[in-house]
Amino acid sequence: MGSSEQRRPVVVLYERIVDAVQAGTYPPGSVLPSEPRLAAELGVSRPALREALLLLQEDGLLNVRRGVGRTVATRPPRRGFERLRPLEDLLGPVRVTPLVRTVEEPTDFTTQQLLTSAGAQLAFWESMLTGEGPSAVHTQEWAAPAEVLAGAHPAFAQALAEPAPGTMLSCLTGVSRGLPLTGHSALSATLLGRRRGEQLGRPADTAALLVIQSVRIGDVPVMAAKYTLPTGSSALPVLQTL
Repeated sequence: MGSSEQRRPVVVLYERIVDAVQAGTYPPGSVLPSEPRLAAELGVSRPALREALLLLQEDGLLNVRRGVGRTVATRPPRRGFERLRPLEDLLGPVRVTPLVRTVEEPTDFTTQQLLTSAGAQLAFWESMLTGEGPSAVHTQEWAAPAEVLAGAHPAFAQALAEPAPGTMLSCLTGVSRGLPLTGHSALSATLLGRRRGEQLGRPADTAALLVIQSVRIGDVPVMAAKYTLPTGSSALPVLQTL
């Protein structure tokens, strides 16, 4: 058995504890149960639990206080980009300002990402995400044609007709509980350019991170997006485990 297979139960246990923290079972600042009690609650061996706890300490989710034990960090690190989550959740707290909510014909980008025909009509949302500082993030998001969503995800089609103040991905994930959504992302370096620079109040030659993301239900593309994070934006957390 390879080392990656040996570590897999520990990684799963790590994820279970993180999920429990996110759900409030072990809220920030609380003291974790003792190792024997926690192992019994989770139904796992103490050696596997101990290794998972050490990884959580290394990643900043847990602290060790002498005379107290292991405590959940008061400001646990946010879950990273390895999970399909709206950008406002990853970068929060931010305010989402809608710039455009319209319908448009496919471009070369959306034709490639959403496999659409030339005459299709796509919902298009453009937004600005701003936090406490001066920096902002620019988002462009497209949904698959209504006829595709009618078969693949009618709840998403309905939600698009009554747009909420968040991003399109927030809208999608909010109506997709239990559905097999998968995301694929590509990250590259770019410059803001004139239009995005004007929107963000930054010079056109400002360096930025461009995230291109597509979301599918099974084999059906339902959403595509471009997220532009200029230099100085909040860090995009990425959690990696072996």
